[in-house]
Amino acid sequence: MSLNYDSVVVGGGAAGLMCASEIGKRNKRVLLIERNSKLGSKILISGGGRCNFTNLHVSPDLYISDNAHFQISALSQYTNWDFIDLVERNGILYHEKALGQLFCDGSAKQIVHMLLNECVKANVDIRTSSTIEDIRYVGNEFNWNTSFGNGSSDSIVIATGGLSIPKIGATGFAYDIASQFGILVNETRPGLVPLVFQQGNPGYFPDLSGVSLKARVYCNGYYWDENILFTHKGLSGPAILQASSYWTNGDEIELDLVPNVTELHDDLTNQKEMYANLEIGTVLGKFVPKRLAKVILGTSASRRMRSVNEPELKRIASLIKHYITIPTDTDGYRSAEVTIGGVNTKELSSKTMESKNNKGLYFIGESVDVTGPLGGYNFQWAWSSGFAAGQAA
Repeated sequence: MSLNYDSVVVGGGAAGLMCASEIGKRNKRVLLIERNSKLGSKILISGGGRCNFTNLHVSPDLYISDNAHFQISALSQYTNWDFIDLVERNGILYHEKALGQLFCDGSAKQIVHMLLNECVKANVDIRTSSTIEDIRYVGNEFNWNTSFGNGSSDSIVIATGGLSIPKIGATGFAYDIASQFGILVNETRPGLVPLVFQQGNPGYFPDLSGVSLKARVYCNGYYWDENILFTHKGLSGPAILQASSYWTNGDEIELDLVPNVTELHDDLTNQKEMYANLEIGTVLGKFVPKRLAKVILGTSASRRMRSVNEPELKRIASLIKHYITIPTDTDGYRSAEVTIGGVNTKELSSKTMESKNNKGLYFIGESVDVTGPLGGYNFQWAWSSGFAAGQAA
């Protein structure tokens, strides 16, 4: 027997759950298909299991897209305050961390349960451990095959995300469907991802693995004041993840390792007068972690302050304030939080997320070429784009 729905949402993540519940609220017969055995896989692992579900400072101009205006409509239709209101109405306690990031006090499971309950209340037919394939537009409807049967629907919403974190089931399904229907897909790359270095490259300090400090990180005209973390392969931490979304192969990353010290040279000069007999590595360890100071200075770390002349002092200060690295690569999709690029925004309606040339076909969430910074912005895009499509599909 053929299955028939008003709409099918493919993908049971953040955007798909939001969209399906909104379609159902309009008394539409909606089917939600998720290939994993659990809904909301990315929600469950986010924020250390507490889900950084949105940010107090969401603004369209903070997102990366080939069309800087595309995200304005969806983000204004359903704002961060709308999602916060939903969280509060469901009795979920939350707290703010740095830079407006909102996390559950309890568990990310609370967000998944909330969205699932919204779907249940809206009579959404949910099928997990299921796949959809062979989607075709015939007449005025979509015909499709699934692992549990064949059917048709007036509309289909693709909410299968991007390529990031394949271990939880990420695939290029959305891009395949877009290409099948003649929709342009922009080149994709990992975003919000650690950077890796070849041995011998400035920045490759495997002995510093685990060292963390606050720094100012510059990349392609942007900068971020957050922590960086040295790893056995290179650099990570919030500031590096932010920079990675703007970094492409061959670009420099500049590190100010003492962002709160404006005149490091003057401070080192004063230290030289006070601690002439101390090793320079020890003195510099007053400003940055001692392990880091000694690695950057190399053999010079053991020299006494009194033996360091003025040009050398200036060079050391400049090295710490303007440390230049050129990463070899990113750590790839396996550890990327998002996928940059995707379905070309010029192909979609910014108001409804519907394909301009394929009536009834929608793309939402990470599958679209809209990427936010670290800190809950990408979940907000999922909620907002899902809501926008949910009012039309």
